[in-house]
Amino acid sequence: MKISLNWLSQYIDLSGLSVDEMSDMLTFAGIEVEDIRQQGVDSPYVVVARVAAAEQHPQADRLKVCQVDVGDGTLHQIVCGAQNYKVGDKVPCALPGAVLPGNFEIKVGKLRGVESRGMLCSASELGLPDKEHGLWILPQELEPGTPISQVVKADTLVEVEVTPNRPDLLSHNGMAYELAAISGREYRPVSIDDAGVELEPAGDFVRLDQPELNPYYTAVKISGVNVQESPEWLKERLVAVGLRPINNIVDITNFVLHELGTPLHAFDAAKVQGGIVTRTAYEGETFKALDGQEYTLNCTDLVVTDQSGKALAIGGVMGGEESGVTDATTDIILESAWFKPSSVRATSRRLALSSDSSYRFERGTSAWNVLRGSVRAVELILQLAGGTASPTYVAGSPVPNPAHASMPSCGGGGRPRFRARFPEAGEGRHGD
Repeated sequence: MKISLNWLSQYIDLSGLSVDEMSDMLTFAGIEVEDIRQQGVDSPYVVVARVAAAEQHPQADRLKVCQVDVGDGTLHQIVCGAQNYKVGDKVPCALPGAVLPGNFEIKVGKLRGVESRGMLCSASELGLPDKEHGLWILPQELEPGTPISQVVKADTLVEVEVTPNRPDLLSHNGMAYELAAISGREYRPVSIDDAGVELEPAGDFVRLDQPELNPYYTAVKISGVNVQESPEWLKERLVAVGLRPINNIVDITNFVLHELGTPLHAFDAAKVQGGIVTRTAYEGETFKALDGQEYTLNCTDLVVTDQSGKALAIGGVMGGEESGVTDATTDIILESAWFKPSSVRATSRRLALSSDSSYRFERGTSAWNVLRGSVRAVELILQLAGGTASPTYVAGSPVPNPAHASMPSCGGGGRPRFRARFPEAGEGRHGD
């Protein structure tokens, strides 16, 4: 799992704590640190530049000799091999003296006999995910000479291997809690008022046909949302951990997953007939997922459908292409649920289909965070996309005991049979 220290610092005071010290703390606590790398640069020598002119290199067909404006009143000559830019574009420029990720120092040099006083950069050369093939084309409103650190904050990314018995660490908030316990530093939890949320029995809106595999499901309908590009702060958080921003609704579900460890999914309500049903798939049922691939299911796979029987998602694994949120979406149904780990694991492995959600579900997410994750996401959606939220419709109970639930077998006319036991109220619960 990737942890952004900029993001992590929202939940714990990291001041004065070096990356090496933090790595040692995690290692001694049994959390393996696999990689530490810088993302972005904090150098005054890496700035926004305007390509003022570009001419063919006299000795190389694939190189151009550029004159770039970096805001100091002088044009700087830089030789560049990228093909995706044009005169007038704004791009990152590393001037002599800059040190890029990988300890790569920029110096004055010559390329095929022509002097080059810097380097025009792609996003990956700054330790960021590539936004296009070639140079990173920046917004035109940026002024030449603006430090790139003001465009995108430099960050440190720590990649950790979380053992299967510690699903509580699969989020920034969970990792902050662990570090606070180890170091004694101040922990700043996410403020979520789930005690005041309006709850309603699901009634006919949500029906759980296989409570052994999906004992708890919540749904909120939000009407009148404005689906659009996410604000920069949200895109920055997602890009930091290697995710591609899509739109504000989808981005919020991904944000909450990496903030709290609670998987969520948003359906386009116009594509849902009646309400939500969770059931096991029919033998040979096909499903087209968000990755664009079609999968053949069997009677042990859990699916989320509407009341017409149309499959909307593979429970705990991935949503469907047809019911996904698009720019045309105006109403959504937000799912936050708990799925049995062994069921999600079996389906994910058999289909060779994995996601950030399945990775967490199959390790055992906390059923007690289902409502908290929903409340957090609804709050952000109303802030960033507008709309009006229904009460939270609740089906089932947040007290699953998966240790006593057996996996289904295909028999009796193709319908699965189960033996399961759930604890009585107050008998036991998963920790937060």
